[in-house]
Amino acid sequence: MPDGEPRTVRADARFGQGFLTDTWYLAALGRDFKPGRPIHMDLLGEPVVLGRSPGGQLFALRDVCPHRAAPLSAGAFHRDSFGVESIACPYHGWRFRADGACSAIPSLTADQAMDVGRIRVRRYPVVESQGLIFVWAGGAPDGEPDHEPPTFPGVVGGAPKLVDRMVFDAHIDQAVVGLMDPAHGPYVHRQWWWRTAASMHDKEKRFEPREAGFAMVRHAPSSNSRAYAILGGRPETEIVFRLPGLRWEHVTVGRRQVLSLTGLTPLDAGRTQVTQIVWSDHPALGLLKPVVGVMARTFLRQDAHMVELQNQGLKHDPTLLWIDDADRQAKWYQALKREWAASRREGRPFENPVKPATLRWRS
Repeated sequence: MPDGEPRTVRADARFGQGFLTDTWYLAALGRDFKPGRPIHMDLLGEPVVLGRSPGGQLFALRDVCPHRAAPLSAGAFHRDSFGVESIACPYHGWRFRADGACSAIPSLTADQAMDVGRIRVRRYPVVESQGLIFVWAGGAPDGEPDHEPPTFPGVVGGAPKLVDRMVFDAHIDQAVVGLMDPAHGPYVHRQWWWRTAASMHDKEKRFEPREAGFAMVRHAPSSNSRAYAILGGRPETEIVFRLPGLRWEHVTVGRRQVLSLTGLTPLDAGRTQVTQIVWSDHPALGLLKPVVGVMARTFLRQDAHMVELQNQGLKHDPTLLWIDDADRQAKWYQALKREWAASRREGRPFENPVKPATLRWRS
């Protein structure tokens, strides 16, 4: 095939090939955790109870009591006379500390000797960083984190300008590939304030490897991306993707900043929670907050609708055909995922397979 022509290739992996472990997943915003109110979520197909005790301690445990399998998230927090906090099962009151160890079984009598501390539920390491809650999904039940959760640039950690959540009926692989796809805008997101069919033109962007991912290096937004006009000035943007499912766009306009973060969290093999958060110190986002919210929510629901349509074809287990350069980011994602799993399996450092590249596509 002559040089310069796009090469049609078979996708080297199908959607739904498993979840990455030994990594941090975005679970919630810190403000979602009210002291003393446990909540349930699914993570990688496992039930998890998350919460902040009345004393402020973060809990993340398997949401199944080992006694009669009642969900701990339906129970309440307890503090004993020594100040030790635990969560009590709603069925028989068995209590479990933040480390997963049982601290009390109320039905035991005083003369029934039993080391209740030997009874445990799985503990998930959990941290709060920049106002975000991350949960560590270890490959082994007793695995401990070997790196910190990611940190993000810009004015992150304060009150966000926008928070939107949806659950996509999709495996996280499908959701990630859709998230980073550069060519669907004129078709899925066709609005007067964003893209039109008539505005399509050739794009050329430089990419480089970043920690566990890659970045579209800082550049002026495309002229047919009209929404940037509300920021005024001469905005520049950098878009970063990082495993297991984090994408953020950092826009600067002089000294003002906008950070838009999208976090994908696999609930199970067929559902992915999508969390979109925007922080900014730009006055336009304060004045136009309702408008920006409508625009962002419209985008997310358009993507969700396309996932529903895509599912109609994926149920037939088709072979997927991906081309260069528009699908290169999807291929990078698969390569990153394979290398992450291999490095963990082989006990060696992660080696980023992404190489610097200039990609071209029309959108």
